[in-house]
Amino acid sequence: MRKEPSILITGCSSGIGYYCAKALQQDGWYVIASCRKQADVLKLQAEGLTCVQLDVSSTESITAGLSKTLELTGGTLDALFNNGAYGQPGAVEDLTRDTLRQQFETNFFGWCELTNAVLKIMHKQQSGRIIHNSSVLGFAAMPFRGAYNASKFALEGITDTLRLELADTNINICLIEPGPISSEFRANALRALDANVDINSSRFGFQYASAIARLSKPGPASRFTLGPDAVYKKLQHALTAKTPKARYYVTFPTHLMGTLKRFLSTRAMDRILGRIKS
Repeated sequence: MRKEPSILITGCSSGIGYYCAKALQQDGWYVIASCRKQADVLKLQAEGLTCVQLDVSSTESITAGLSKTLELTGGTLDALFNNGAYGQPGAVEDLTRDTLRQQFETNFFGWCELTNAVLKIMHKQQSGRIIHNSSVLGFAAMPFRGAYNASKFALEGITDTLRLELADTNINICLIEPGPISSEFRANALRALDANVDINSSRFGFQYASAIARLSKPGPASRFTLGPDAVYKKLQHALTAKTPKARYYVTFPTHLMGTLKRFLSTRAMDRILGRIKS
């Protein structure tokens, strides 16, 4: 029987999930990484990680991925790190119902479904940690990111509710709220923009040109961009602290927006957020 604590992590093909899976394994955790694509699963397995296929946008994949995870852990699970997500760019008026649904299937509904399934295990074992990787955009909405803003606002609301509902248990649920982190996020967002937004028929042509330039830019997204190790430091605390925080800010922009939200009016915040490039 395994003595090391176990954790399931979603979205491990690159970026934050990949880094945290490797770092936690080095720190003595039994890590079950997961990826949406089988090719990425095989790649991580070849690198020495235990990895299962799990696509959070699919109920069948969630069920199969969690079942395989529990086979590996012997039926228990100490922690879940929900991380697998993407950002759908675009002005709200240019987003179809199907595009919004796709964003929520991956970033919200799948996370809720997996969390609820894991909670059944944690209630049975009377302990556990659940960490949701949110975003500064989970509390500070920025223009031309409406679908992603909405999915993260929803995630924050459901996590706050779960924290209240789990207050009488030994199960802790936390939010990590990063700003810009080095990852494949921008490249994936550019593909989502190209696939799901009819730029040529939009009144926001200039803004989309700016967005494409930003998303195509090599290197860090901004001077405030940090590596995934910055997220890992917060994840470590959330997993091991006797009393973890409800929220963990990561990067200067998150700290700045959190402070401004406390002291400025909505109109003042709108003036600041409205100046941010699409």
